[in-house]
Amino acid sequence: MNLILMGLPGAGKGTQAEKIVEKYGIPHISTGDMFRSAIKNGTELGLKAKAFMDEGNLVPDEVTVGIVRERLSKDDCKNGFLLDGFPRTVAQADALEEMLQGLGRKIDHVLYIEVPKEDLFKRLTGRWICPTCGATYHEIYNPPKVSGKCDKDGSDLIQREDDKPETVGKRLEVNLEQTQPLVDFYTDKGYLRKLDGNKEINEVFEDIDGIIKGSNQ
Repeated sequence: MNLILMGLPGAGKGTQAEKIVEKYGIPHISTGDMFRSAIKNGTELGLKAKAFMDEGNLVPDEVTVGIVRERLSKDDCKNGFLLDGFPRTVAQADALEEMLQGLGRKIDHVLYIEVPKEDLFKRLTGRWICPTCGATYHEIYNPPKVSGKCDKDGSDLIQREDDKPETVGKRLEVNLEQTQPLVDFYTDKGYLRKLDGNKEINEVFEDIDGIIKGSNQ
């Protein structure tokens, strides 16, 4: 089962990835992990990627695609994989199609966890942390007993820069712009499966499970 997992920040990709990996025993492959592994192992492509990253430059597609090819050729991917964070562009998606053809494989499903932007905004901006003990709270899903105070030590809660409304708004816009062309690309290919990310976590996974089981019958 060869899967791609997509969704905007806050959609719950990480949680669903864990559940898919646990049930189906396929590796969860994120771009960051692939880069770290290739760099750590000192592969030729890993060293090339490191050179670009050290200079603060984006790693070019041909290097990224090469690292993905190396990873997907490993034994633990024989029964399938779950790609997360790749492809990021239509050019990368095209390159992935070609690469998989060369390996005699294809994408089975692109799982797109969809949550309206205004709901993601609430999810992401509602997070507060305690600077003393590190406890995490959420205004809606896990509020402190006393507003703005840590339940454990009474410290004033703070918001990380990443969680501030202006930062979150910008991040969502950028991600939405990047994601839409891929959604269109995979819709045209017939791979895209939209999931309602506003459902309960287990319900979202049941929907994913149903898609995977349906294609295995």
